[in-house]
Amino acid sequence: MFANYLIGLREGLEAALVVSILVAYLVKTDRRHLLPRIWAGVGVAVAISLAFGAALTFGPRGLTFEAQELIGGLLSIVAVGFVTWMIFWMARAARGMGTELRGAVDDAAEGGRWSLIILAMLAVGREGLETALFLWAATQAGTRETVGTITPTWEPLLGAALGIATAVVLGYLIYRGALSINLSKFFTWTGAFLIIVAGGVLAYGVHDLQEAGFLPGLHNLAFDVSDTVDLNSWYGTLLKGIFNFSPATTKLELAAWLLYVIPVMTLFLLGVRRRSSPAPTSAPSSPSPASSTH
Repeated sequence: MFANYLIGLREGLEAALVVSILVAYLVKTDRRHLLPRIWAGVGVAVAISLAFGAALTFGPRGLTFEAQELIGGLLSIVAVGFVTWMIFWMARAARGMGTELRGAVDDAAEGGRWSLIILAMLAVGREGLETALFLWAATQAGTRETVGTITPTWEPLLGAALGIATAVVLGYLIYRGALSINLSKFFTWTGAFLIIVAGGVLAYGVHDLQEAGFLPGLHNLAFDVSDTVDLNSWYGTLLKGIFNFSPATTKLELAAWLLYVIPVMTLFLLGVRRRSSPAPTSAPSSPSPASSTH
């Protein structure tokens, strides 16, 4: 549940920051009459995201178990790709996001009636679609399989809803100037944590593909600690809910987790270190011997 709360908080805060920048800029430039277009675009983006989430949830239910597992595995891998791109993009763009959005608002305001609506819809809709896809994948990974069917639990959705609600409150407080947070540090810590979460989603996506018969090695286990780790216990629930830990992990699942988390985390931390390092200052040049006077 905490992992889904963090997903909702991070993605929701990105969307809330976008909206707050758009609204604040229009208010400061005395263009309040354009605000309804921003809210219309936000409304359309939310509706599309909800429809996309409903399609992911209810669409595959009429298919066979193998087909459901195949679709679930492929979409889980796609979700991991999207969230990885989002983590790296936000780490790079956090500082200059406001300037880029203000320039886009000026261009859209000079365009037609639908320009600002489309701008807000695309800016918020991207976060909404990413959230819907990754939450669906994380929810599938956190479900319990019973007699060939997958029964989703309500905890992931509740966690995500609470995260989004928190993000909305934080976005409003930031807009009003009552709260100031270090966005670079926030996106660094949450990005590192989500890489671990994404690794679990990827491993479970591989498991789904093995269940569907698309990948081999379903019974070739790397380890099995089912007798030691009880998923019904508090620590088992914590491991499963946050990290998508599976007591019986196949060798292919473990390989996918390691081949994703280690290089991605390394590149992410190196990028954070490079951006946080102070720019080198050039030493003052000493006068050349030819230019010195005697």
